[in-house]
Amino acid sequence: MKTFSRLLPVLLLAACGKHDQTPAPSAALPSVTVKVEAAKWSPHTAVEEVVGTVRSKQRAVVEAKVSGRVLEYTATPGAMVKAGDLLARLDVQEIQAKVDQARAMLDQAKLDFDRQKQLIASNATTRQEFDAADARVKIGTGAVSEAETMMSYAKVTAPFDGVVTRKLADVGDLAMPGKPLLEIEAPTSLRFEADLPEAILDRVKLGAKMPVRLAKVVEGTVSEISPVADPVSRTFRVKLDLPPTEGLRTGQFGRVSVPVAEVKLLLVPQSAVLKRGQMELVFVAKDGKAALRLVKTGKVLEDRVEVLSGLEEGEQVIVSETAKLTDGQPVTIQP
Repeated sequence: MKTFSRLLPVLLLAACGKHDQTPAPSAALPSVTVKVEAAKWSPHTAVEEVVGTVRSKQRAVVEAKVSGRVLEYTATPGAMVKAGDLLARLDVQEIQAKVDQARAMLDQAKLDFDRQKQLIASNATTRQEFDAADARVKIGTGAVSEAETMMSYAKVTAPFDGVVTRKLADVGDLAMPGKPLLEIEAPTSLRFEADLPEAILDRVKLGAKMPVRLAKVVEGTVSEISPVADPVSRTFRVKLDLPPTEGLRTGQFGRVSVPVAEVKLLLVPQSAVLKRGQMELVFVAKDGKAALRLVKTGKVLEDRVEVLSGLEEGEQVIVSETAKLTDGQPVTIQP
């Protein structure tokens, strides 16, 4: 028992000494060569996005100029047409009867005039009767021209080169002035229309260029600004001309970015930000080691992201090999 009691302190001292010799975890971590970039404030134009729609600059609702039943549609939705192409044909028997009547009256007036010419040559009629016969010919010619013009309206034609977008009547329907038959628009000349609130209207000027986000971002040019507000929404209609863009069609939804103020943002490369669940993290090179920081990000601008909190200007943010790092790991900054 005495021997064991003498050995116990020795064993305890040996155990404590062995424990003290265990290396610290950080000492076992290898050094990683990384690239760094200083976090800095950068000027940025703050924008407000306003939704809108792509529309054709040239579009028309085609109506009949005379009344009549629709006999035929020669153009269907989606069909490309040229200016003057036949779109629909109407049944206008009443107008045809007026054409026939006007032509018959003109023929009779010409016969009377020819007779008066012969009589006036032999002094068998008066100058007054000859002038009256001449006037009837002129009146008859005008009546035929008017009736034939009305008859030409039985053929509804395209006002410009474009595509038929909607058919608003069917064969057998009664067409008349004021009743739309179809819609047509030019697909190659497009613009973006958006309703802007009054608070940001003064930020928009004629001729200004603004980005419009559709399937891709295109640059629109402000061509029209409504001088009066919509009485219901209290917004102003603004139209932006769009450049020719493949795949762009009328009716597409988009957003225009309206500049509202100049601000400064603390930006870092997107590659520097790590996401772990709901947390966003960055590593900062400090005293030769990687220090983990919990941050909150904001806007994403191309390859950079705004840092709202957790980082100070000038700190050396690690932008490479971030997936291999742990907090406190030694790092070597690549020149």
